[in-house]
Amino acid sequence: MENEVRRIPKKSKIIILILALIAIICFLLLTYLKELKVTGILNSLGYKQISNVTVINKLSVENKETRRKGSVYKILFYNDKTNQECIGFLHKDNSNQYYEDFDCK
Repeated sequence: MENEVRRIPKKSKIIILILALIAIICFLLLTYLKELKVTGILNSLGYKQISNVTVINKLSVENKETRRKGSVYKILFYNDKTNQECIGFLHKDNSNQYYEDFDCK
């Protein structure tokens, strides 16, 4: 018994390639927009001269006592004013107030 190998058609290869490129572009665009948003929030909190902003992750959280939902961003950035690298959390509550907890070294 001989096994036949079926080749993937050229049209299917092109479709797979296009879908992969669209997925990569969407990922890069969402990452850029998230970092741009966090940079604006940090500027409003008083961190004016920053660079290399990286959003490590975003978590949805809920206060157990009040049952109010919010978001927590884990952020890494470089503060050009003090020449320190900062890592920490940026908390957004349900009334769109932001609170920071950063450790700069």
